[in-house]
Amino acid sequence: MTTPNLDDIRLFASVAEAGGFRTAAQRRNVSASSLSDAVRRLEGDLGVRLLNRTTRSVTPTEAGQRLLERLRPALAEISDALDGLAIQDGQPSGTLRLNVPTVVAHYILPPIVARFLAAHPGIRMEIIAEDTFLDVLAHGFDAGIRYEESIARDMIAIPIGPKHQRFAVAGSPAYLAAHGVPKHPRDLADHARIGHRFASGHLALWDFERGGKRFRITPEGPLISSSPAIGMAAALAGLGLIAGFADFLQPQIERGALLEVLSDWQEDFPGPSLYYHSRRHMPAPLRAFIDFVKAGG
Repeated sequence: MTTPNLDDIRLFASVAEAGGFRTAAQRRNVSASSLSDAVRRLEGDLGVRLLNRTTRSVTPTEAGQRLLERLRPALAEISDALDGLAIQDGQPSGTLRLNVPTVVAHYILPPIVARFLAAHPGIRMEIIAEDTFLDVLAHGFDAGIRYEESIARDMIAIPIGPKHQRFAVAGSPAYLAAHGVPKHPRDLADHARIGHRFASGHLALWDFERGGKRFRITPEGPLISSSPAIGMAAALAGLGLIAGFADFLQPQIERGALLEVLSDWQEDFPGPSLYYHSRRHMPAPLRAFIDFVKAGG
């Protein structure tokens, strides 16, 4: 067996964790062909096939999975050691990789990221916005942003962005004039409800609470979409009521294109948190971002 190249080992791990050459190539900013060459080279050095490749998926073989499980802690230690040295001219440098929900990427992170990068010119950020729940460390991210109920207990979490948020339900003036204004969540049974489905396949339910009473409504109507823009267009066209973060609906409410309903049934909930693993050797870019967020961003 030929001693394999460390870079080839790291690239194999990237492909296996990403579930494909194209996704891994995008995350590492390299070509998919270079990744394929690295994996073939590693398989040749080890004399064993590490990945099962089909036109639809790339998955580790049994040998590849065993190797990946042994490699993860070692690669994490190597990455931590190198990132810990990533200081140039007294300032942290390197790449910070974050996995965040799309709503956070659209409405919370932009000003924070702009200020952070302006204050730390040596740091480069890679931010992947998606609504699936995954192991951020196993997928090559330094940290993630999620809401409290979906953060694992072994993670450290600090608030980022607004301390409180809320959901809102709204409809166009024309729709409400034609179908009436709901006064109670039970009234929604008589209304068309535009739904949102996450990439995970989960359908977002509408939750209402007041005075200890709770109602959960399933959206049923002419449209279910994973695109907030498509759902908004349908609501503006008078096809039904739409629910979502108040930050998302507020611009249309302010200009009168949508009217909020059932606001007395919407209570505030805690805003999102930046979460990360309590590793002893924290990458310098992540430490800088944590300090920046704690200071008020």
